[in-house]
Amino acid sequence: MTRLLEPVRSCFSAHGFDTFTALLAGLVAAPARRTVCGMFTASGASGVWHHSRAHRFFASTRWCPDQLGLVVLELVIGWLTPARAPITVAIDDTLFRRRGRKVYAACWAYDGSRQVAAGQTKLSRGNSFVVAAIVVELPFLDRPIALPVLARLWRPGGPTKTALGRELIILIARSHRDRVIHVVADSAYICKALRHLPVNVTLTGPLPRNAALWEIHPELDNPPCMRGRRGRPRTRGAKIGTPDQLATTPGDTVTLTRYGRTATATIHERRCLWYGVFRSQPIRVIVVREPHRPSLALVTTDLRTPADQLVTRYASRWAIEVAFSDAKHTGVGEARNRTRLAVERTVPFGLQAQTLVVIWYHLAGHSPRVISEHRNRARWYTTKTHPSYHDMVVKLRRVLIAAQYRADRTQELTPEQIQTIRLAWADSAA
Repeated sequence: MTRLLEPVRSCFSAHGFDTFTALLAGLVAAPARRTVCGMFTASGASGVWHHSRAHRFFASTRWCPDQLGLVVLELVIGWLTPARAPITVAIDDTLFRRRGRKVYAACWAYDGSRQVAAGQTKLSRGNSFVVAAIVVELPFLDRPIALPVLARLWRPGGPTKTALGRELIILIARSHRDRVIHVVADSAYICKALRHLPVNVTLTGPLPRNAALWEIHPELDNPPCMRGRRGRPRTRGAKIGTPDQLATTPGDTVTLTRYGRTATATIHERRCLWYGVFRSQPIRVIVVREPHRPSLALVTTDLRTPADQLVTRYASRWAIEVAFSDAKHTGVGEARNRTRLAVERTVPFGLQAQTLVVIWYHLAGHSPRVISEHRNRARWYTTKTHPSYHDMVVKLRRVLIAAQYRADRTQELTPEQIQTIRLAWADSAA
């Protein structure tokens, strides 16, 4: 883990890097509350440093979450993606619940993870973050996994969430101009704000049912000479209608593998214009129909990739929802910060720590015994065949504890240290 974090050193001063590594270890090692003091105590630094050092790291220490995120992005691309292969980026936003009247940028917003009774609105008070995650395939998993690298705080009255998402996409695209960036997002991010993206970026997402589609006018592909002609050239051809009307044309039957299952579906595809959002930029509309399931309409600016691969690419967007769930269940966002810098930095720190844990597990932590041991502890998991993020955290937590309390140390453990070890092992058996 120390060797993995070496490239991150350039983002901090020497003093700040020591605090960063201690809080990262504390975030992983803490079996219960992962507040700033909780991370500080679990790291073992409480007897060496004053706790104000941990709070200053988020509130006033000089470091930038975007710079740290770009370094983590390099680690993800360098270790987990093939050379010069396209990069799939999932963009979405999520709410981390917060209490207190003085929390910066806290507001009431939609909370999809909240459980409410039928007919009630899923609203919670907290901080909303727009997150960019790299979707990768790992050899020990049967599903794509999303690794968060960049996050921006959204505040009422500031830039919109789509504008923040566009900034994150541009940061990733500019840092890898030699790579093709495939962005997948939900319907909220398929809008005018993401109309003009860098040339190496494509955008894929769901198409509204009431979207007005148009044919591409021949003059758009082959602009005529305008000398002697009056008026501007045509930008649209004949009107096609809605995606449901597009699906009345003959389609192709393909086999799709999505969400862990394989099914046969009919795909209807058309190269056309969605003038209301993308204006004269040609796009592709793909309508997927399956028996006994509602149809799915997708829009993409990728004009080359086969349609079945585009549908599978969009299905991988669900990995970022799983990443949000893992983050909220492992303590990201539990810190009770209130000031602007602290609020803007704590959640990105936790999300990037989550990515570093996955990279470490891929490089040094995976073993088939992780699954067999888990199934022996919890025999009700009869179908568990692949490690979850919780298994990865538990494995790294055990490694950190073993490194902290080595057998060659002569001093006896304190009751607090023994309790920490017991809680870590109890958490892994839960």
